[in-house]
Amino acid sequence: MNTKYLSKIEIALIVLFAIIPLFVNLPYRINIFLSWEGAYRMSNGQLPFRDFGTPIGGFYWVVPAIFFKIFGVQMLSLIKAQVFLNTVSGLSFRYILKKMEIDMHVRFIAVIVFILSFSFINFWPWYNHTVIVYELVALAFLLKYLFNTSRRFAPVAALAASLFSVLSFLTKQDAGALTILICSFLLLYSTIIERKWIPVLSYLGGLAVFLGIYLFVTDASSFQYWFNHGQAPHSSRVHLIDFFEEFFGGSQWIKFYLLLMVILSIPYLQQWRKNISDKKIVIPFLLCVGIIVEAVIFSVTSYVPPDNNIFFHSFAIAFILNRLIEVLPSMRKTSSFYIIIVMVLLWWSPNYWRYMQVIVRPFANSSPTQSLENIVDRNTFRISPPDSSIPIHEWKQSGLSTLKNITLPAPTIAGIDRLKNLELVKSRKDLTVLNMSELTSLAEEIPFKLEKGAGYPLWFHLGVGMFNKQAAMFETRISKNYYDLILFEYIPSLNNFYPFRVRDSLKNHYQIIDSFPAPRKGETQGMIEVYIQK
Repeated sequence: MNTKYLSKIEIALIVLFAIIPLFVNLPYRINIFLSWEGAYRMSNGQLPFRDFGTPIGGFYWVVPAIFFKIFGVQMLSLIKAQVFLNTVSGLSFRYILKKMEIDMHVRFIAVIVFILSFSFINFWPWYNHTVIVYELVALAFLLKYLFNTSRRFAPVAALAASLFSVLSFLTKQDAGALTILICSFLLLYSTIIERKWIPVLSYLGGLAVFLGIYLFVTDASSFQYWFNHGQAPHSSRVHLIDFFEEFFGGSQWIKFYLLLMVILSIPYLQQWRKNISDKKIVIPFLLCVGIIVEAVIFSVTSYVPPDNNIFFHSFAIAFILNRLIEVLPSMRKTSSFYIIIVMVLLWWSPNYWRYMQVIVRPFANSSPTQSLENIVDRNTFRISPPDSSIPIHEWKQSGLSTLKNITLPAPTIAGIDRLKNLELVKSRKDLTVLNMSELTSLAEEIPFKLEKGAGYPLWFHLGVGMFNKQAAMFETRISKNYYDLILFEYIPSLNNFYPFRVRDSLKNHYQIIDSFPAPRKGETQGMIEVYIQK
């Protein structure tokens, strides 16, 4: 096929799929409160580990905070931030494949897989996604060094790779640490082959310098408390057996990819003495295997949602197809190329079908007559327990400035209106508020000042975002009537997502005056309770 326009189409697809969320109304996203409050605090000059505690790194909120400054403190600004992140991740992935000299036809297919499997499904910024974005940028800079014929700017590229490796680590520990390990391993290989130590020293030195600057600006002691989740004074949530269980008990795609990668690499492995010094052969193999290993580890250390590690598909496909096209050059023919693209689109159809079926299903369900007979088919075979939550298609816009183009259940909107019309809220401009709910943008809507301090948790999931020390702090304040107004979100099906022990203290010392549904659906439905002093 004529490849004249493939490169431009790749870039166009990356940008096009990134901007789609800007043109639709989106429902309030579960857990997006974390993105909003972190960005809100940082846009107001607060820093993690100095003004609030968090078990993840502060660089997760840097891009959203910048977009808050530019476009205002709206949920829509978070979507715009994600448009930027999706564009950067797509371009970085494409650049990585270019530097590894992946066949252009394969690269185009891999970019489509990347878009459909990884970036298109992420409309909102989330730390498990942002950490991979920084990793991709770090790998892009690293490969710029590894495959750059000119050594003039090699140390600069290595330093840039170290900077984004630190940003990845300071977004989330697990994937960030693995980013550093993958980059270090690739640099070590290059150093041994070429016997030049300056770039690897530049990279490691850059890690130390950039991390040191961050600790100096924030608070090293608070960083040690919050950022070492799984160590004392906290408890570990990950055990060695979990990794074996995940790999041997599941990970079907990962093991299938490994099988194909090894099979297709056998010809090179048989002549390993000749090929070991060929970076164009070894580095793609090392990098893709490293990504596969990272995916296994990430699926255990970051198990919610279950597709957090989905970034490995595009790397594996790029490697496998690039090996296959050497054996089957007919894959480059126009007809073969189009067939592969169609099959890839079919492979990842679940990721776009869920949006298409909103349009298609009403036509499929329309019928001129309605039978009174009990019909048993694939849609009615199981009788699901009733879901009392309001269907998302019935959610409405609230009229709140921070939630422009974001829909909420009507009862949630009514509850917010009642809250804003409370005499206490309307008559007091200096309210002391504890907002243990996912409606964090109320800090701007009511408004009220957010509490801060190195020991104050950014979010309130007991055992994850805060610990017993912080729970005791809130209970003490509640017993002393420290707060004028308290919002508490009660979600019985989630283990202390908002601490049950704090709610027990509220029942004893405050009075509940209202409650309304949280913007959730299904089994994680919750109620937002409004408390004032007795």
